[in-house]
Amino acid sequence: MKKVYIVTAASEGMGKACAKELAQSGHEVVIFSRTQKILDVASEIGAHGVVGSITCKDDLKKLVDFTMEKFGRVDGAINNAGYIPKGDLLELSSENWHEGLDIVIGSVDTMLKLLTPIFQASGGGSIVNISTFAAYEPSSVFPISACMRAALGSYIKLYADKYAKDGIRINNILPGFVNSKPVNEKFLNQIPMGRYGKVEEIATFAKFLLSEESSYMTGQNLRVDGGITRSV
Repeated sequence: MKKVYIVTAASEGMGKACAKELAQSGHEVVIFSRTQKILDVASEIGAHGVVGSITCKDDLKKLVDFTMEKFGRVDGAINNAGYIPKGDLLELSSENWHEGLDIVIGSVDTMLKLLTPIFQASGGGSIVNISTFAAYEPSSVFPISACMRAALGSYIKLYADKYAKDGIRINNILPGFVNSKPVNEKFLNQIPMGRYGKVEEIATFAKFLLSEESSYMTGQNLRVDGGITRSV
């Protein structure tokens, strides 16, 4: 059955790969990013593009409204985020931390406030958030991302507790290092599989989590990281 999905921060990398995988599987896909490039990507992969920022509530409302006006439904969404400030822990500013909060937690919270009533009215839906392996094994390379995405893990547990009864599922994917970034030998040597992941591998797993094949999964933080995390 053809479904309607939204993918944010989809102009490149994992977001674009997820959108392409869904479109090639025959679904209607609406993609979103803050630059005009998203319109070219939409044309390239057979999707529909909307320009806007994930940190702007009005832009996210515009995205959901566009999707509803065009298709009359939304079956699921992949919440991806682009750049998150990086730097040494105590050298990051308060503004950096607030920006990270807006990007990681604020954007997901806004999307859920917009989509939950739609899902409730239609009998269910599925949300996938792209997180990071460092959410539970923090890395000093990206402290804001690690901290905020650990919080995102708690957020989805609370959401799942409340809305699973409505047929709404939510899960986080925790990727390791993927080939959307240049290979760093230091990081590469930490990966038991000996390679970076492919963005397509993240995309196929995201599609699985959106689909009925994962119908008994919600509130989970799922690692797709080549074995880099060590905790059991």
